Amino acid sequence: MYGYIRAYKPEMRFREYDIYHGCYCGLCDALHKRHGAAARWTLSYDMTFLILLLTGLYEPAEEKAERRCIAHPFHKSLHIQSEITAYAADMSILLFRDKCMDDWNDERKITRRAAAEMFRKSYRRIQAQYPQKCKAVQAQLDLLHQMEQQNESNPDLPAGCFGTLLGELFVWKEDEWADNLRQVGFYLGKFIYLLDAYDDLEHDRKKNCYNPLRSMAEHDPQFSQTCESLLKMMMASCAESFERLPILHYDEILRNILYAGVWPKFYQRKKELEETEKQEKQKHGSI
Repeated sequence: MYGYIRAYKPEMRFREYDIYHGCYCGLCDALHKRHGAAARWTLSYDMTFLILLLTGLYEPAEEKAERRCIAHPFHKSLHIQSEITAYAADMSILLFRDKCMDDWNDERKITRRAAAEMFRKSYRRIQAQYPQKCKAVQAQLDLLHQMEQQNESNPDLPAGCFGTLLGELFVWKEDEWADNLRQVGFYLGKFIYLLDAYDDLEHDRKKNCYNPLRSMAEHDPQFSQTCESLLKMMMASCAESFERLPILHYDEILRNILYAGVWPKFYQRKKELEETEKQEKQKHGSI
């Protein structure tokens, strides 16, 4: 995943942060135990959000324990785990493996193929347990690949592919809450995809790589403001779907993430891009 969906620590209580970090550590431990030490590469705050969301909704039995780990060998830290943690660990591997194979097919990067091969056995187990989710992820990645090959200039289309993909991963059970969970994942996925494109814009320009925002950046004089409006629309729709869920457990942590935590990266990058643009104008003005 991308790591954009994280909590805003300055507005968290100490106990809330302990729980948040405990779910993160629990996911790290589950990845290691279920899929090997290398699986920790796939650890992300995005999947930690999924754990908090599904735990807040379904309230499964949780195991809480103080443990040492490779990242904190000299003191114990809180680990929180449940059956949802195991599900999130499997979805992390599914998404990482399929993304590696997609990168291999796109650019023939041997390192990405090697990374995917490391999780071949794990992927087969996940495929046997979650065949529909594997098909859904692969179908959306294939469609996304086609759009990239066609240099699709409408950012809403590839963002919609990633949104649909993430929406399927957000559905743990096909029950009365499935549609709302799909909507939360769909709009959050679109937000992640667009923010990642905004974050990578300068890099993609230099490398001449596909970026769905490139055309907009070249033709829209209010580019950053337009992107900000798009991202706010995505998060407003995501939050609307979230608020329809009867979540009382971990609700304050989840709202911290949705209403505050998702924005610092965008505003940091916006400031950097505006400063670069200002320097370019000054440079050309002095010539």
